[in-house]
Amino acid sequence: MAKEPVRVLVTGAAGQIGYALVPMIARGIMLGADQPVILHMLDIPFAAEALNGVKMELIDAAFPLLKGVVATTDAVEGCTGVNVAVMVGGFPRKEGMERKDVMSKNVSIYKSQAAALEKHAAPNCKVLVVANPANTNALILKEFAPSIPEKNITCLTRLDHNRALGQISERLSVPVSDVKNVIIWGNHSSTQYPDVNHAKVQTSSGEKPVRELVKNDEWLNGEFITTVQQRGAAIIKARKLSSALSAASSACDHIRDWVLGTPEGTFVSMGVYSDGSYNVPSGLIYSFPVTCRNGEWSIVQGLPIDEVSRKKMDLTAEELKEEKDLAYSCLS
Repeated sequence: MAKEPVRVLVTGAAGQIGYALVPMIARGIMLGADQPVILHMLDIPFAAEALNGVKMELIDAAFPLLKGVVATTDAVEGCTGVNVAVMVGGFPRKEGMERKDVMSKNVSIYKSQAAALEKHAAPNCKVLVVANPANTNALILKEFAPSIPEKNITCLTRLDHNRALGQISERLSVPVSDVKNVIIWGNHSSTQYPDVNHAKVQTSSGEKPVRELVKNDEWLNGEFITTVQQRGAAIIKARKLSSALSAASSACDHIRDWVLGTPEGTFVSMGVYSDGSYNVPSGLIYSFPVTCRNGEWSIVQGLPIDEVSRKKMDLTAEELKEEKDLAYSCLS
């Protein structure tokens, strides 16, 4: 029996990330090679023509799993019946703009999109927020879509997680698939904390801790962390455009693991609603190590946290509290 199609919404679908993401979804990279999909692409009226061009290309690519395309600038039409929503659209910070200006624009975007999802999405819709400030945009969305369970609203830190895996893989000259269990704690910003204290590498003689193999704490506690934190800026400098391909790929990884489960013994990083685990204040969307099964994520519990890590985890939580206060001040 063929599976029923899953309706996947991508907002900002005519943009760089959207253009990289929609063919990945249509090819089965997000939900599996046997899962038909109907793509809902939403963008602003200004991008309507470009959006139609993306729709034409999707049709021309003749993806066997793609059972329909909705390309629209109407939020209600875009959100109706969707099972998965990937929120890529947002207002980017432009030169000379204050944080509050960017926040205020994004608060109004996420407030209105939350209202459309709240009324029109399928029950139990899973939401992934990609647009920055991702953690705080996700918090606003949660606020204005109260009937979507809080466990179903997440933000993307898998890109940072994958960047950390990539740096370790390059450093040790091993396949990236042999590295696992790095953690991104906190905000998808330059205060995030990429943590390798629990990370392992598969070797011919079994799994070994990353620290033991790298044998260079100065690099792991310094350059490694700043490279991961500032990778987005480095890509903008090189490409003159932001990281679209890697963001799209990691959005697929995030949803795939959430829906289909993480491999046994492996955890990944997801921005999720804090329940107070690891003394992170509840009420923030904060990146934690999680495992997934049966479509549900759970925070990995009981990992030992050293003093250096504690300080870095608290620092990024502090930034998230400030962002939350700023966002709420834009609402009033």
